[in-house]
Amino acid sequence: MSATTDPGGVRLGAWATLGEPRGAAALEASGLDWLLLDMQHGHFDDRAVRETLALRRSPLVPLLVRPPSDDPAGIGRALDSGADGVIVPLVESAAQAEAVVAAAHLPPRGGRSLGLLHGVDRVPGPGGPKPFVAVMVETAAGLDRVEEIAATAGLDMVFVGPFDLSLALGTTIPALLEERDGVLARVLAACRTAGVLAGAFGAGRPEAFARLGFDWVAAALDTELLASGAALAARVRRSIEG
Repeated sequence: MSATTDPGGVRLGAWATLGEPRGAAALEASGLDWLLLDMQHGHFDDRAVRETLALRRSPLVPLLVRPPSDDPAGIGRALDSGADGVIVPLVESAAQAEAVVAAAHLPPRGGRSLGLLHGVDRVPGPGGPKPFVAVMVETAAGLDRVEEIAATAGLDMVFVGPFDLSLALGTTIPALLEERDGVLARVLAACRTAGVLAGAFGAGRPEAFARLGFDWVAAALDTELLASGAALAARVRRSIEG
């Protein structure tokens, strides 16, 4: 499935942090619309990303990687491992966004070197799958330039990191969500004008971000989904014993 396929309405995703390949692979079949492997603030390292992607037999939903930074080598490595795309953190300018797009694309659009890892057969190129490229706006500098960032040619999505953004602005996530014409509205407007998707980390409030109009929303961490499953099992046990 292409990462740019849009079935209509908000697309809810799972955010994997535990670094466990089989657990992450199971999330791909969970019924959510996309999956992200977090290398920046999660336990996924290069090996765990590769092992997760090696378990894919028939891709079910877009599987993305958040690399630790905008380093072109890390972006290329994630895509060479078979990821459908990347969500790159801490992007603060149009020039940086352009560099991210270039790092994800092969020539002539970009400067990525073609070298798929053993076992990856989804060969990119003319007629092949296009990498899905998203950048995170999560600082005051990024917000100041969000219109220019969103207008970057080849960019697919601007993704809000509300935790860092609220810290940078000296506010809170609830306050951001309550502002009718504030920060989040500005990001959404920039994305609509540029014709790119608007995404957000749900931050425990996926419904609120969806109601605002974000197209892709991270609905839950893998740790939260495990906890929910355990709580359900505990309730079943109590009902049996009671």
